[in-house]
This record gives sequence, structure tokens and C-alpha cells, in this order.
Amino acid sequence: MLANKVSRQKPCHHCNHRPASAAPDNSTIHYEKSWLYRHCSSLVQRDRQAQKAGQLFSGLLAMNVVFLGSAFLSSMIFNHVAITLADVWILLSILKVLCLCWIIYYLLGTSRQPHAVLQRDSHAGSIWLRGSLLLFGAFSVLLNVFEIGYSVVHIQCKSQVQLVFPCIEIIFVSTQALFLWYHSKDCIQVQHNLTRCGLMLTIATNLLLWLLAVTNDSIHEEIESQLRDVEQRFAGNKTISCTCPNTTACEVFQKGYILLYPFNTEFCLVCCSMLYVMWKNVGRRISHHHASHIKPKFKLQGVVFGPLLGAAAVIIGICVFMMYQIQATGSAPNRQIFVMYYSYYIVLLPLMSVAAVIGTLIHAMEKRDLDTLKNPTRSLDVILLMGAALGQIGMSYFSIVAIVATDPRDLLNSFILSYSVLLIFQHITQNVFIIDGLHRQPFLEAIEARHAGQHVVSSQPPCEETAMSNSKQELTHPPLSKEEELKEEQNHEAHDQRRVSVLELGQEIRRVSLSYIHTYSHLSWKRKALREISFFLVLCNIILWIMPTFGAHPAFENGLEKSFYGYSTWFAIVNFGLPLGVFYRMHSIGGLLEVYISA
Repeated sequence: MLANKVSRQKPCHHCNHRPASAAPDNSTIHYEKSWLYRHCSSLVQRDRQAQKAGQLFSGLLAMNVVFLGSAFLSSMIFNHVAITLADVWILLSILKVLCLCWIIYYLLGTSRQPHAVLQRDSHAGSIWLRGSLLLFGAFSVLLNVFEIGYSVVHIQCKSQVQLVFPCIEIIFVSTQALFLWYHSKDCIQVQHNLTRCGLMLTIATNLLLWLLAVTNDSIHEEIESQLRDVEQRFAGNKTISCTCPNTTACEVFQKGYILLYPFNTEFCLVCCSMLYVMWKNVGRRISHHHASHIKPKFKLQGVVFGPLLGAAAVIIGICVFMMYQIQATGSAPNRQIFVMYYSYYIVLLPLMSVAAVIGTLIHAMEKRDLDTLKNPTRSLDVILLMGAALGQIGMSYFSIVAIVATDPRDLLNSFILSYSVLLIFQHITQNVFIIDGLHRQPFLEAIEARHAGQHVVSSQPPCEETAMSNSKQELTHPPLSKEEELKEEQNHEAHDQRRVSVLELGQEIRRVSLSYIHTYSHLSWKRKALREISFFLVLCNIILWIMPTFGAHPAFENGLEKSFYGYSTWFAIVNFGLPLGVFYRMHSIGGLLEVYISA
């Protein structure tokens, strides 16, 4: 009976395509694939097709929203009568309300469904990224508070409706920061299409807010610069159309608004990057090997020279920045202050480039395997590093052309030329170093060395305890009278407590020092060099992020490129390149920290 059933099975395509001359192989029989296998494979194909269709539809939704908002912004810039800033605010407020409705639905509905979040991406939403998100979000909220205060002070010459837009912005920023802090690692497995569309709508809204912030910043800087020129020409003629009843409050709100304005652009870019990773993780099923990957933790051990050199660069940079801010904000900035500013960069950028080149060579000499697992966060980091670097690189090439075409022999022009060339080279070398380090697997020996260090340290305390017990036994005396005995006991207890506290302090210092020495001694020279280089570059990028973020913009204030390209053209170039440059420095800090941890 069983033989008859086997003989009636249909042969598969392997047997049908066998040549006639070939002898039949009786040892192996190829049966047709079962209906269960075919059904499961068709389900997998349908799932992939549905995933691609959902990504395509949500991407088209975001593209249309961005194009619509860009059309509004362009019309506001080139035609102030037809489209005003209030119209753009109304459009953005509608988009914010839609995003808030979806975020609230996700928090209260989608994420709480059974089997909604079975896995979480360990690479997404790193602590430094979420920390910067909260920092920039808090500053963005404070910025809107200053804007509300400034509008309240000028309520007699401004519409009361303008107070509504900052309030909506505060709610949107706070809700979005809370949403990304808790759910940036989610790999959602339900309501795929709705989640993708909601994420893409939020990404498009943040992109439009970033474009509006850059546009408003350029208009604000242009008005401020033109007013400075007018004050130089017509000194003493002060005609103000809208007066402020409280001069002190106006100055506080104005300075606070100008100081906090760059953080709003950074918040929008950080949100876009985190939301994009969530969009890629919708419906994603992480493999067991990827999920069980152990990620080392950040510990400040094994580095000495990197923090020292980086701290020196930060301190000198802060001094240069303060001197530049004091002199460059005057009516007639001195050329010497620009020479000092560019000299600092000319000294620092070659050091950073050399450090990045040495780190890349060490990566080439290592025997670590490449991490070939699918990682949307790492792919996005590479894209953002390459894309954000185009801002400063493009500005540098524009400066090089302007200087070479005018007078490259001038002292200030030669400094700007050297600065531009070194900046391009530094961006390229640092990108190569970071990208190469992100694709390397972490050292597995680091965990073993850390455990070994803990075993070595844990073997020390019993000696201290025996010494303490011996010291307590030596402090015994023959019995005295009751009053004297009570006093002696109190003195002994106080003395014992002081001695125990001193011994515990010494024991803790010894434990920390032994752990540090053990960890540092177990590091190879390659790992030591990588950690020193990474930490040095982290501190250098921090100071290079602080200086342009808080108002140091010599690319516009030196006047060379502005006179060569024209006021409006160079202003558009600067206000497009500077926010990208600031975002590049901040993103480089996160990438370098990842390289430091993996080393």
C-alpha cells in the first residue's frame, strides 16, 4: 500500500529536466514541494510586497507634503503680498495637529495592542541621541516661551493670533520628544501602513519646520546686517515704528531668542533622523544573532592623552570664541579678530586630520571582522555624515573660488584660503575614519578583560577586612570604672568609625586604581591609540559645534564672499551650509563615541 502511494507521487522539475541518456538515480527521489511550503512562501512574498507598497505610499505622502510646504515657503520669500508668514504658520499648525493626533493614537492605541512590539532595535535611539533630543527640545520650548513673551510685550503692534502658533509648537515639541524617548527603538508589528504614513507625515513636518527656521534666520540676519549699515550711515537718526514699553524685557527676549534659535533647527534634524529609523523598523523582524549581539558600554578608561589634548583645544577655543564675540559684534569688526579666529582653525584642523588618518591606518591593520548585519541606524548614520558634510564643503569651495579670483596674497584672504582647504580635507578624513569604525565589530576581548579586572579587584578586600579586624582587637583595654568605661567606649567607637571610614576610602581608591590600571594594561597599542584618537576628536568636534551654534559666523561677517557673490546669493549659501555644518559636528560626536565604545 505504501509503495503504491509513493509511485503515484508526481516528480518534481529536477526529474523532468534530466537528460534521457542519464541513468535514473534510485537513491534520491525529488518529490513535489508540499502545499504548506508553497502556501508559506506565497505568504512571505505577499508580506514583502505589502511592505514595499506601504513604504512607497508613505514616501509619496511625505514627498507631496514637503513639496506643498516648500511652495508656500518660496511664495512667502518671493511674493510677500500673496503668501504671508501667517499663511505658512497656519499650514504648519494644521500639519502639527495631524501629527499630534497620530502620536497620541500610537501611544494610547497602537503600541498597547497585543504583540505590537515583540522586538526592539538595540542600535536605534542611542543614549547620546536621545539626550541631545531632550536638550534641544527643552531649548526649543524655551525659545517659544521667549517668542510668546516678545509678542506679549509688542501686543499693540502685533496680532493676538500670533500667540497661538508658539503654543502649538510647544505642545508639538514636548509630545514628539516624549514619543521618541520611549518608542524610538520599537519594531512595530501591527498597523504597518498607518504607522508608516504617520511617521512620514511627522518627518515631512519637521523638514518644513527646519526650512522655515533657516529661512526666518536668514531674513533676521539680513535685516540685522542692513540695520547695522544704516546706523553707520545715519548715526543719530532713530525712527522706530513700533516702540517697546519695557526696554529691559525686550532686550532679554531678543537676546534669548537669538541665542536659542539654532537649537530649534538641530531639534528638527535629530527628530527626522530618529523617525526615519523607526520608519525602516516598521514590520522588521530582527534575527536571533542580531538581537543577541552584546554592545559594550561607555567607560572612561584607557585614555590619557586624548582628553588632555582635547580639553586644551576646548579651553583655547572658548577663549577665542569669547574674544571674537566681543569684537565682531561691534559696528566695525577688526581684521585682527578674523585672523585670530582662522588661525585657531588652521592649527586645530590639521591635528584632527592627522589623528583621523592614523586611526584609519590602525583600522586597516586590525584583524577585526566587518559587521555585515543589516542595521538601518548605521546606514542612516553614514548617509547623514556624508550629506551633512556637503554644507561646509560647498561653502569652502565657494570661498576658494572667490579668494583665488580676487586677491589670494592678502593676509586675511590667505588665512581664509588655508582654512577652506583644511576644512575640506578634515571632513573627508574624519568621515572615512568614522564610517570605517562603525562597520567594525567590537572587541570581544574587552568584556573578558573587564571580568578579569573585576576578579583581580575582588580578591583584595578580604586583606583589608582582616587588617580592620586586627586593628579592632588591638584596641582592647582592661576594665575601668563605669563612667570611665562609658567614656572609653565612646572614644573607641568614634575612633573605630573614623578608622573604618578611612580604610573604606582607601579601599575604594585602591579598587578604582587597580581596575583602571588592569584595564589599561590589557589594551593593545592599537586599541589605546583608537580610544585616544576618538576621544580627542570628540572634544574637538564639541568646540567646533559650540562656536558656530552660538553666533560665530565669520563666513558672512568678513565681507569677502559677500562682496564677490552678492548679498542675497551669499546669504542663501551661508544659511544653507551653516545649519548642515552644525548638524555634522553634532552627528560626528555620536559616531566617534560609537567608535570609542567599539574599541
